[in-house]
Amino acid sequence: VELVESGGGSVQPGGSLKLSCAAFGFTASIYYMSWYRQTLGKEPELVARVSTDGTDYADSVKGRFTAAIDWAKYTIDLQMDNLQSEDTAMYYCYLESIQSYWGQGTQVTVSS
Repeated sequence: VELVESGGGSVQPGGSLKLSCAAFGFTASIYYMSWYRQTLGKEPELVARVSTDGTDYADSVKGRFTAAIDWAKYTIDLQMDNLQSEDTAMYYCYLESIQSYWGQGTQVTVSS
């Protein structure tokens, strides 16, 4: 199983980016999928978690980020709007099933 993220890049404050994550080689049931982010020297921060019960967001991204899963395709997207400099981080996709999996990460840089 491999989680592959895409969609990172550089954007100015106020801009938007959409991250995508695909789970290749995965065929079991998903408990939930999440997006985390991490900056140098800090612990990973949960950005959004999507399960069949709904979606939870970090307070810092509520109203700006939207996460969505395609359960049939084993993909999760993260639409990020009104990006701010504090959103700059490496973003990781995470899948929880009988086992857990992490993606390799995709960099998001917000700078003027």
